[in-house]
Amino acid sequence: MTVKAFLKQQIIALSERYDVTLVVNTQQADFAGQNDLQVKVIPLAIERAINPVADLRALFQLIRLFRTHRFDLVHSVTPKAGLLAMLAAKVVGVPFRIHTFTGQVWATRQGFPRLLLKMMDRLLAVSATHLLTDSFTQRQFLIDQGISGSEKLIVLADGSISGVDTDRFMPDSSVRSDMRRQLDICEGDVLLLFLGRLNRDKGVLDLAAAFATVAVNLPRLHLLLVGPDEGGLQMIVKTTCAEYLQRVHFIDYTDKPESCFAAADIFCLPSYREGFGSVIIEAAACGIPAIGSRIYGISDAIREGETGLLFEAGNTDQLAATIEVMTTDSALRSQLGKTAFERARDDFPTKRLVQAWLDYYDGLQ
Repeated sequence: MTVKAFLKQQIIALSERYDVTLVVNTQQADFAGQNDLQVKVIPLAIERAINPVADLRALFQLIRLFRTHRFDLVHSVTPKAGLLAMLAAKVVGVPFRIHTFTGQVWATRQGFPRLLLKMMDRLLAVSATHLLTDSFTQRQFLIDQGISGSEKLIVLADGSISGVDTDRFMPDSSVRSDMRRQLDICEGDVLLLFLGRLNRDKGVLDLAAAFATVAVNLPRLHLLLVGPDEGGLQMIVKTTCAEYLQRVHFIDYTDKPESCFAAADIFCLPSYREGFGSVIIEAAACGIPAIGSRIYGISDAIREGETGLLFEAGNTDQLAATIEVMTTDSALRSQLGKTAFERARDDFPTKRLVQAWLDYYDGLQ
């Protein structure tokens, strides 16, 4: 999923200059061909959850793999794969060991789980020779939390891991009409969109509570939740919004998120933790302003008062008030959307991020 959603263009560009091998958790026999990648693919199972036996097995497999292929550089993305890959690469003596931080699971944890996960990130950072983060505020958070020093942490371009494909994500009136027709939403109604995994860390329950608060006074406001229900929250959302359920819509999966953005008027990401919030600039490229929680990562993706509005994470009353302002003030919505659109195209096109990756690799010594 990470390769398909965030890394495909970088891998294609790197493979034109370097001999690239992709180690990925996949059961697809022709993963490379199905994703138009001219690289060697080696399947290797790395579970997201902590599993000591499976994790040790994956670590030893990586050590054996790196010894066999004698790579000059190993670059990892995602926390568990990062820890195992950086440890294995250090054991083998790979000269360049790069990891990209895209958010910290432990940011919302307490007690021993937080301590353990932070220790794992510190071990990852010590094992790597170079560290990237996908936002400037995340970089500062990692420095403040003692994960690594400032000299080792770098942000490419203006942040994000992959930017936004502006040929794919753009305003489209015909797609907007089609999607609204499928959802039975009138053109004059206001559609509030969330797109991502449905779990508690994403603030989905806060969004449901805020919607239920304002829906009584905003009869033309609809809520669309798009993404897999990882946290088993859909029934809780339906219960919270029971009085307005005819205006709450769910799409479990889509391979065309651009269609959802095209149909929306407001995008909302009320997350408690986020490395950057790529969905925010995808919405922006479609001319859609965003509401987001005031946390590291999201505060890079949204320029407050220019491309969207921020609220304090977990404050459902403040979120409700922000939704009401954005819903009722169409002029504000239009201006924020216009500025967001321009910023997405100027600062975050995928081509710019890909070039930043190439320049970074070429500059390694």
